[in-house]
This record gives sequence, C-alpha cells and structure tokens, in this order.
Amino acid sequence: MSTPASRPSATASPVVASSAHPPLIGFGIVLGAAALFAMLGPLSRFAYEAGMEPAAFVAWRAFIGLVATGAYVAWRVRSGATRLVRLADLPTRARSLLLLAAVAGFSLNLFMFIAFDRITVALALLGFYTYPAMVAAVNVVLGRERLDQTRAAALVLAIVGMIAVVASQVDPAGGIRLDAIGIGLALGAAVSQTVFVVISRDGYSQVPTEQAMATVLLVTVAGAITLAFLGGSAASLVQPLTALSVLPLLLFTGIFAAAIPSLGFLTGIRQIGGTRAGILMLFEPVVGVALAAWLLSEALVPVQLVGAAAILAAAVLLQRSARNEDGACPTIVPGGP
Repeated sequence: MSTPASRPSATASPVVASSAHPPLIGFGIVLGAAALFAMLGPLSRFAYEAGMEPAAFVAWRAFIGLVATGAYVAWRVRSGATRLVRLADLPTRARSLLLLAAVAGFSLNLFMFIAFDRITVALALLGFYTYPAMVAAVNVVLGRERLDQTRAAALVLAIVGMIAVVASQVDPAGGIRLDAIGIGLALGAAVSQTVFVVISRDGYSQVPTEQAMATVLLVTVAGAITLAFLGGSAASLVQPLTALSVLPLLLFTGIFAAAIPSLGFLTGIRQIGGTRAGILMLFEPVVGVALAAWLLSEALVPVQLVGAAAILAAAVLLQRSARNEDGACPTIVPGGP
C-alpha cells in the first residue's frame, strides 16, 4: 500500500490515543513505508532485465509479501499479541469494505501496469500522485477530516514538490508517449488508491492490520496470476523456479517492498488519518529518484532537490500541526495495542 508501532486488536473497539503521545511514530511509519515502496522502480528494472514479465513480477512480489505477512500474523497470534477475526463473523459492511479495499489494491496495480505500457512513466506517475488531493477532498466532503490552512499548505507544497521531482524525469528528446486511455488509467489508479485510503481508516477496524493486509495481498496474488495467464506471460510465472538467480531479488522485493511497507501504510492510515498519510506518501518519488541516481546511474537535477525540500517541508508542517492539535483533539486509533 514497515514495522507498525501498534496494532489494532481483533475485538477491541476504537480507542482514543493518549494526548501525551503525538502521532510522531505514525508519521515515521508512513515515511518509512514510502521509502520502501520507492525501491520498486529499481527493483522492477532489475527483474525485467533478468527476463521477468511485469505481471509475473507483480504476482511474485505479492505472493512473497503474503507469505511474509502470514508468518508475521502467525507469530503475533502465537505470542498472544493479536487474535484473528473470522471474516464470516464480521458485520456485512466491514466485510464488504475489506473486500473493496482488496480489489482497490489490485486494480491500482492493474491500471498502473497498463498505463506504464501506454504512456511515459513519468506522466503516469504524475496522474497517480494526484490521489492525496483526492483523499483530502473526499475526507472534507464526508466531514471526517478538516482541511485547515496548515494541511492545505502542506498538500500544495507536497504536490508541487512531487511535480518538480517526477516531471523532471520526462525526456523530450527520448519522445513522450501520451494517449487518453493511458492518462485515464493513471487517474483510475489514483481513484483506486483514494478508495483504499478512505475506507481503510476505520471501515474494517475490527480486523487486525496484519490480517487485513494479508487479505489484500491474497487478492492481488490471485488477480496478478490471472492477468499473467490472460496476457500470455504465464511462462514467466515459473521462471524464478528454473532460473534461481532472480529468486533472491524477488524475496527481497516481496519482504521489503510489499509486506513491510504495506503493513506500515495501513498502520499509518489508521493512526494519523488518510489526508496526512496521503501527503506523506509523496515522499516516495523523492526516494525513488535518489535510488535511481544511486543504483541506475541516473543524474539528479537541481529542480528535483527543490521538489524534495518542498515535500520534506510539508512533512514538517504536518507534524507541527499534529503537535498543536494533540492536546485539544486526541488522535483516534482503531483498536487497542
């Protein structure tokens, strides 16, 4: 969607976090998730160079992430830190929203996978990263979160910074691929992410974070495998079993670019709210560009550094706002520790 600081209990109702603890940990978790998700660019490039097809890469990433998340769930249950929830016992609304979140997670991957094939990658990312503004707008309309001056300023700073970072990757000399379907798919991915963020704040709060994310990853695995067969790349699904050299890359990707950041992102949404989490996730392209410069020898340009500074300034604004609000308006955290 990292190591969460707190997990919702399977049976506890939403509780109010102590005002003595501003949501600094939640901010750190989301920024950590963004940094780990940013590794996907270089990691996917290495996988494709090794001969993997995109749909197969998505399937393996989600599958290994699911196994890692499942192991974590088993450890949490055995240690008594959490209890699993039978999905059949959930209220119909919670069960439906969890399924919707899982479908949104898969459709996000599907839409971006096709958009990357039709239009310039940087343009697809520009379309996708409109989702924090969508999340903020939906939350305001629903009356769930306020978009005060500080949050509005942080949102503008983060989006302007993101545009500076991502748009600078467009190389006119190399040609710009653009069509209406590709742009529509990128925006569709943003809508999918918006749906996931908005409903994941408290839409299925009865389900522990790790169990909910395992469900999301399971749906992504099933969808990606189906996509691989329909797209004629089924042979690529077995490649890691015949060419073991790519397996360590997939293991690293599944654990550190799927399981951990997905858990972190959902934890962050539940701790600090969708609007703040969405804005902080714009740190992802900053780390992605830095990693590309380091691992892929792609040069950094000054405007990217300016954009990175703007996004970090937005994070500072949000944290200062959270500190000011904490005493008067406690943070609502679904479940208990």
